[in-house]
Amino acid sequence: MDLILSLACEFARARPDGRLDIRGAFNELQAPGFPAAQDRLTVVFVMEWGPGEEGRRAFTADLVDDDDRKVLTIEGHTDVDRRSEHGTDGRAPPQTRLVMELERVVFPHPGRYRFVLRLGEETRETFALFVSKAAEYRTPVEPRG
Repeated sequence: MDLILSLACEFARARPDGRLDIRGAFNELQAPGFPAAQDRLTVVFVMEWGPGEEGRRAFTADLVDDDDRKVLTIEGHTDVDRRSEHGTDGRAPPQTRLVMELERVVFPHPGRYRFVLRLGEETRETFALFVSKAAEYRTPVEPRG
């Protein structure tokens, strides 16, 4: 299995023609304080499978901080179809496109977070999200004359 794409974005969807629509990809969030909650974000993982990897494949994706503390876990499975080796039938290798909308993700502290994707015995580090404290914005005060 090769992880060929992983990202966080505002919106993503798989189209009937096999393409992905992705809007608003990002790797940094700012919050007024901590713990901080992101109301909504979408994560995308695209995996390409090799010969002999067909069938039902269970996976977990853990969002962890730099101390490997889990913030959340996504669990599921994917069904990988059988394809001929090295495209001898003219078709691309099978892919799994996981598009998951997450709600109310809580980041306990500022720092770097990343997803760790596990499929059986295989583990892949994916994209990183950097969460920081936002600078305060103050409305300018008009001088009185």
